Amino acid sequence: MRTADGVAVDALYEPGAAGERVAAGHPGDPSGTSDVDRAFDHVFVIAHGFTGDLDRPHVRRAARAFARHGAVVTFSFRGHGASGGRSTVGDREVLDLAAAVAWARGFGHARVTTVGFSMGGSVVLRHAALYGGPGREAGGAGEAATAETDATGATDATGATDATGATDAAGRAEAREGASATTEAARAGAREEAAGSPGADGRTDAVISVSAPARWYYRGTAPMRRLHWLVMRPTGRLVGRWGLRTRIHHREWDPVPLSPVAAAARIAPVPLLIVHGDRDAYFPLDHPRMLAAAAGDHGELWLEPGMGHAENAAPDPLLDRMARWAIAQAG
Repeated sequence: MRTADGVAVDALYEPGAAGERVAAGHPGDPSGTSDVDRAFDHVFVIAHGFTGDLDRPHVRRAARAFARHGAVVTFSFRGHGASGGRSTVGDREVLDLAAAVAWARGFGHARVTTVGFSMGGSVVLRHAALYGGPGREAGGAGEAATAETDATGATDATGATDATGATDAAGRAEAREGASATTEAARAGAREEAAGSPGADGRTDAVISVSAPARWYYRGTAPMRRLHWLVMRPTGRLVGRWGLRTRIHHREWDPVPLSPVAAAARIAPVPLLIVHGDRDAYFPLDHPRMLAAAAGDHGELWLEPGMGHAENAAPDPLLDRMARWAIAQAG
């Protein structure tokens, strides 16, 4: 699978519950409203967190849980696992997700739910905001490959240019992030919408965002300060490459992508589920609450007692409940 800007992305399709119906020769309900018909129509596209990939055990466990309710597409973001390119820590990854959604629809499924964890949680929010949903226009196709790329085809991203300039770069980026959501949406959103999408095939029908940040450059917890070191320092990027199988781009974001909280405000009428653990060591509870407030009536917030961060912390019963929520949105 290739993205609009030419990055090769490693992806896997599993028919799951949809394939079980076909294998059993189930004729289906003419009304198309039975549980088995909804499973056949539905595909879940799973967007992993930073340093994950489709072969990680926690990603495979999540895929198995969702496969009980429909087909599943898993993929590795750019710079992760067997995919090409370098990670831009949530910026150009929206192109990876758009390609995965279009690929998933190519298997004949009528409905797509995107499910993102941590970094992937921020990507599914931006994807839904920028690529449209039912009743909304998606961006013009084909222009993504020319937007904000350098000579290698990778974007400016991550918030640092070198070790000595990392602090200044982060300060400049935080100042940009301080703009209001409306101003940011007008600036970053206009750029990304101009970047284009694969038309209606790239849209999503429902969004589940798990353990996502509400705003960029958050350093209020020790894990996030360590992550910033990993991304913004040359030594950190070496650790990422050789220790975590994650190849991180060295360029700073310019412009700063549409923030998750600004994206959440633009998703309607696509249904949005925000899931967050009350023991998340990365992002405290003000993050999901900000996202839910921005989403308004089209957003639903689940604060999960005892849950930590992202895929590793999501128990199977919660994953099943999330899948059932998605199926219920089909009506």
